[in-house]
Amino acid sequence: MFGGAFDPPHLAHRALAAAALAQLQLDALHVLPTGRAWHKSRPLTDAAHRLAMSRLTFEDLGPVVLDDREIRRDGPSYTLDTLRELRAEHPQADLFLVMGKDQADVLPTWRNWQEIVALATICVADRDVLTGQETRFVPPPEMAGRFRKIEMPAMDISATGIRARVAGGQGIAPLVSPAVARYIEQNHLYQST
Repeated sequence: MFGGAFDPPHLAHRALAAAALAQLQLDALHVLPTGRAWHKSRPLTDAAHRLAMSRLTFEDLGPVVLDDREIRRDGPSYTLDTLRELRAEHPQADLFLVMGKDQADVLPTWRNWQEIVALATICVADRDVLTGQETRFVPPPEMAGRFRKIEMPAMDISATGIRARVAGGQGIAPLVSPAVARYIEQNHLYQST
C-alpha cells in the first residue's frame, strides 16, 4: 500500500509508485488518499479532488488499485487500520508499506508502529541523495529484516511547494502531470483568496 494526503499528487509520488511496482514485483499497489489525517495540522483539500487527482496520476501505471477506504472511514485515518483490513482481505499475501524517507523518520510516532512493522514490510524510498541526510530512524536490530530500500532518482518536489506555487501564480507543469495541472486550474485549487 502507498498512502498519503496526495494534496496534490505529484511526479515524485508517481516515480515512487512506479519504482515500488518494479523493484518489489508487486501484484497490486493500493494507492490510498488519506481521509482525516491525524498528523496534519492544516485541513486537507476535499477528498473528492484528491481522489480525482490521484486517479489522473496513478491510473496508467499498471496494477494500481485506487483505494478510497480511508476517505470513506469515519474518524482519523490510521495506517494500522488499513493494514489490518488488507490482511483480512488477503490473508496469504505479503504486505508492503511504501513510504518516503520523511515518513520513515517519524514512523515511531505512528499509532502502534510495531504492529505496522509486524503486518507489512516497510519499503522506504532512498532519497538521501536529495536531502544529504541519513535516515534518522534506525529500526531495532530485531526489526531490521522488515525494512527494504526502494531506489529512485532524487526529485526535489513537495506538495507544499506546489500549493505555494499555485497560490503565487507560478506554473507547476514540471512538478505534476499535465492532467493534474489542468485539474487544479479548472477547479481553482490552492489559489490564494
